Formats: sequence, C-alpha cells, structure tokens
Amino acid sequence: MAVLDTDLDHIFPSSVLPPFWAKLVVGLVAIVCFARSYDGDFVFDDSEAIVNNKDLQAETPLGDLWHHDFWGSRLSSNTSHKSYRPLTVLTFRINYYLSGGFHPMGFHVVNILLHGGISVLMVDVFSVLFGGLQYTSKGRRLHLAPRASLLAALLFAVHPVHTECVAGVVGRADLLCALFFLLSFLGYCKAFRESNKEGAYSSTFWVLLSIFLGAVAMLCKEQGITVLGLNAVFDILVIGKFNVLEIVQKVLHKDKSLESLGMLRNGGLLFRMTLLTSGGAGVLYVRWTIMGTGPPAFTEVDNPASFADSMLVRAINYNYYYSLNAWLLLCPWWLCFDWSMGCIPLIKSVSDWRVIALAALWFCLIGLICQALCSEDGHKRRILTLGLGFLVIPFLPASNLFFRVGFVVAERVLYLPSVGYCVLLTFGFGALSKHTKKKKLIAAVVLGILFINMLRCVVRSGEWRSEEQLFRSALSVCPLNAKVHYNIGKNLADKGNQTAAIRYYREAVRLNPKYVHAMNNLGNILKERNELREAEELLSLAVRIQPDFAAAWMNLGIVQNSLKRFEAAEQSYRMAIKHRRKYPDCYYNLGRLYADLNRHVDALNAWRNATVLKPEHSLAWNNMIILLDNTGNLAQAEAVGREALELIPNDHSLMFSLANVLGKSQKYKESEALFLKAIKANPNAASYHGNLAVLYHRWGHLDLAKKHYEISLQLDPTASGTKENYGLLRRKLELMQKKDV
Repeated sequence: MAVLDTDLDHIFPSSVLPPFWAKLVVGLVAIVCFARSYDGDFVFDDSEAIVNNKDLQAETPLGDLWHHDFWGSRLSSNTSHKSYRPLTVLTFRINYYLSGGFHPMGFHVVNILLHGGISVLMVDVFSVLFGGLQYTSKGRRLHLAPRASLLAALLFAVHPVHTECVAGVVGRADLLCALFFLLSFLGYCKAFRESNKEGAYSSTFWVLLSIFLGAVAMLCKEQGITVLGLNAVFDILVIGKFNVLEIVQKVLHKDKSLESLGMLRNGGLLFRMTLLTSGGAGVLYVRWTIMGTGPPAFTEVDNPASFADSMLVRAINYNYYYSLNAWLLLCPWWLCFDWSMGCIPLIKSVSDWRVIALAALWFCLIGLICQALCSEDGHKRRILTLGLGFLVIPFLPASNLFFRVGFVVAERVLYLPSVGYCVLLTFGFGALSKHTKKKKLIAAVVLGILFINMLRCVVRSGEWRSEEQLFRSALSVCPLNAKVHYNIGKNLADKGNQTAAIRYYREAVRLNPKYVHAMNNLGNILKERNELREAEELLSLAVRIQPDFAAAWMNLGIVQNSLKRFEAAEQSYRMAIKHRRKYPDCYYNLGRLYADLNRHVDALNAWRNATVLKPEHSLAWNNMIILLDNTGNLAQAEAVGREALELIPNDHSLMFSLANVLGKSQKYKESEALFLKAIKANPNAASYHGNLAVLYHRWGHLDLAKKHYEISLQLDPTASGTKENYGLLRRKLELMQKKDV
C-alpha cells in the first residue's frame, strides 16, 4: 500500500534501506534482543522434554519418534499429553548428537538463530500484507511497502512476549511451526503470480506445496494446520475481493445481480478451496489416527474455567483470558512462565469489575472487523483482514472453543498471533501519521516502543537463563500461583536448602490445598529430617486426593517402613506398583522392606524385578550381592555381581561388593584387581581401603594390609572395625618381629 508507506516516511525516510540491508538489520536486531540467553541452562519444561526424553538418545530407534509424544511417552498411553511434534523432537536429537550430550548452549543458539531467520522472513510476509500482490508484465511485484514492512518486522523481532519461545528450548516447537507456517503462506501467494506461463498447473503446484508445508508446520506444533484457514481467508477476501458490505447491500435490496457474483462463478477459487479443505481434512484425520485415543485429560488446576459448571461462567472467563492475551501483546511488561493454579482467579459473576476488560476487547475487535469487512477502501480492507486473520486464526487451537487446553494463558502461543498485532499496530501508526501534524512525536513514540521492547527482551532473556531467576521473577507477577512457589521450593531443595524449600512448599499447599505434588515433595523433605508423623499425614492426604499418584504411594511406604509399620508399608508399595507397573524404584524399596523382615527370597525377587525394569539400577544389584554374601550364598553372589558389572562396567560400588565376595571365596588376585579399580574410581572411600586391607591381611601381604588400614583410618578415624583389625595386625607384626629377634 503506497499510501501507508508514504505516511511512514517521517519514521523511515525516502532513502529507506534496500531489501537486503533491511533484512540484515531485522535479523541482527532479533538476535541481539535474545542473545543473552545463549549460555542459559535447561529450565522448566526443558527438563522433561529434553533431559529426561529418551527419544533424543541414539539407543532409541528413530522410528519411535513417530509413535511418541513431545515428552517421549507413547501416544497410545492414557497418560500421554498427545502433543505430537516429531519434527521438533528430531531437531532436539540432532542438537544432542552435534553437542555430544545435554549441553544447553547448542540448543539455545539454534533457537536464537531460528528467531532471527523468522524475523527476516517476516519482511517478505509484511511486504505482501501491506503491499498486496500486484505484478508487472515481467512478473515483478509492485508496491513492496518497504517502510511498513520494515517497521512491522522490527516490532515483531523485538517483542518481549517471544522470550519464552526463544529463551526456553521447548519453545522451538513454536519457532519451527512459525517458520513453516510463514513459508506455507508465502507459497500460497506464489499461486497468484500473473506471469505464470504454466497457468493452472503452476497455481496448483503452489497450493499443494502450501498444504504440504502446513502439514510440516503441524508436525512441529499442532497450531501449524491453521495456516490453511488463513490461506483460505486470504484467497476469498483479498484475492477474490469478496466485499461483505456490497453483498449485504445487495441482499437487503434484493439485487438480482447477486446471482451473478464473479466469486461464485470463479472455478479457480472453488478448486483451490477444495484442495485446501480436502488437504486439511486429510492431515487432521491422519493426525487423529496417530494420536490413537481421545484428547488428553487435563486437571482443574491446569484450566479451571473449563471445569466450571455454568456455561456463562466458562464463556466469561474464556473471553477474559483472550483479553489478557491481547494485553500481553499490547503491554508485555508482566510476563510469567506459568499462569495457572490461582494466578488468575475465576470470574464468577458479571458484577466482577474485570468484565470491563473483555468488553473493551470485543469493542475493539468488532470495530476492526467492521472496518476490515465493510470499508470501501480496498487496501484498508486487505490490511485489516490479514492483520485480524494472523491475530485470530493461529490462536484458535488455544481458545478452548474446540477442545479443552492445558493452560490458562501461555505466552508461547502468541508467537504467531503477534504477527497480526504488528500489522495492526503499523497500520495504526500510519493512520495517526496521516491525520496529525505531530509527525516527529509519532516517530519518537515508535522508536521509544522499539527501544523499550528491546530492553525488556534483554532483561527477560536474562531471567530465563536459570530456573532460580525464572521462578523468582514470577513471584511479583503471580504471587497467588501455587506452581510458582512449588518450583522455587523444588529449586531450593535441589540446592540443599531444605529449610527455605519447606517454607515455599507449605505456601504452595496453602494456596492450593489439593496440590499433591507439593505435598509429596514436602513429605519427602520431612522424611529426610526424620519428621515422620507429619510426612505420613501429608503423603496420606496426597493419595486420598489422587489415588493413582504412584510416587506418593511409594514415599508413603518408605515413611511407614521407617515407623516400623511394615504391613502398611507393604500395602503402600503394592498400591504404587498397581498404578505404575514399571516402577523399578518401588520394587527396590519393597525389597528393602522384605530384607528388614528377613524375607530374603521375596527381597531378592523384588530387587530382581527392579533390575529387569531398569538394568542400570545399581542399588538393587548391590543389595542382591550383599544379601547373598551375608547369607553365605557366595557362588550366587559372585554370579549376580558379574552379571551386574557386565551391564554397569564402571560402577565402583559394584566392583567393591563383588571384590568382597571374591575375597571370601579366596580368589585373592581377582578380588585385589577389583578393589584397586574401585579405589581408582573413588579414592576417598575409607571402606574401600579398609576392606582391601582385610583382603591383604587374609592373603598374608601384611605390609600392604598395614598401608591400606592406615589410609582408611586417615579418611575415617571413627571406623571401629578398621581400628580393631589394624590393632590385630600391629600385634601380629610385633610378635613376628620378636620372633625374628
């Protein structure tokens, strides 16, 4: 639109940057805004989607990626999140391979570069949105709108709401989805080049390519499929020049020319709509088939409005959530990694003052929609229609209109809708500039917004560098969010600050009395501090609230075992295994219970189950070896030890346990080799030196025995058994010296 571009001349002068340099500036600005996050840690959801996701590791066949969800669980499982994003997981796997492991820097750099590339691509997208698709006879596009497209692309590049997508590694799903979404849209635009000599064949190719790219976008994140809806709106309202105002007027006046509308007789448009509809339906059918079961099951704390009994309450709250999303686009100052669990209290009555927000939202939207559909200015209709299209259509999967989503507000889902916001904001600046003489003031406001947003991006990227900074930054935004307090408590507990962690866990439970994960973690800390009665109360409450919470059942069993309530402990362990059949840690703890009760066969069976489910379960292997050793089954203990070391060859604790068995079996040489190997791996273990000294003592290598007894006592002077053995050795050496004399 040449007029809009001229209106922005005071911000970007007539000597505007050439396209290449404009794209370079946009790309560099986008990278600079989020560069601070390049050396950040894996934070929040990154742990589950990347660090704990076995689909990233070479041992998992590549084919499994197509049957697992984003978090590595089988799609057919009832507990699956149903987020099917195999192409995103594939890029994580490539990152893992190239980085040589879970080194977050490589993952972050890819995200930053992706955002930079998308921002560069936005220059072309905005050029189409503002300039239209008019071509010269030689096939060159007219009205590139360089000023408008550059301003909109800069607004997009520096928007702080993008921080979650760029600085959080799991945000790559949104970045990849946006990349292929935009490529699909630009591909669809190629179908309307007037210089196409191949005619319908070339047009069909670009439409099919657009559908394919839309499917690829959906394999990166679910909302990618909405590009087909945007393409249809673009085709009907912009290319087909469907004028709603004209149609309404003809209907009201019963104009007979309505029957001869060119759009209804446009075979090319109908053919393209057929392709888009059938392609979209086919892709969705395949996606639903792969998903295996129904939609994922979310809890009330994830999305409380969707569980409200009243349809009116649900509708009011959904619309309030929309207004909050709009506010995050307008004023992205209060940002939070999670908006659930009481962060946004439900609106239960129309008398709540917050309904003003949703009224304001719909007032603005209705006004924009009327202008977009009914304006007599074709350029204005196109810009507003596509701005609203980009704003609304990609947001639909997160709107709760078609299915329940697992969040209240999520900044990451605004990555694509922000394109529409940037279109509308740029159009607004152009309109203001046209109707006011204070053009320098508008230029200052625009540059101020760009600068402030850049500064906010830099600050927010720093907050995403570590979990501690990220979680604490949320306290000022969502102090009523139980999950914020829970995550701060978990972070403190991981660092060993149990006292502070308890305080935050208690606050999380106070804010949400049904927060079973907070109860479970608090119960664990109390158990470690030997506050067993309160720990039992908390864990018992957790399993009453959520009877299938396997981890809480296991931890309750551990507490009951410590309280010598063995029968109750066994029942709790059995309940945990009932709700999670493949639970090696629970089998391990059940084995410990049986060992305490001298039910040795049951203990061995439980530990064997643990090692079958988790072959690298070192503790279970060790306990089997030690129990067999203590009960005199040295041959069986040796066999189990050798089996364990084949599976975990570098585990020094297993070397130590097997070395003890071999020493008792008088296989001194082999026992010595294992002891020395274990000491090399863990030289400061007093027991390793002490037991090697015992071996040498038995073997008759008394000088070596003396040496290792002394090293052991230096490391642990309180070891009474070592002191006693060392005393016996010294007396023996003294007797030998007297005998020699």
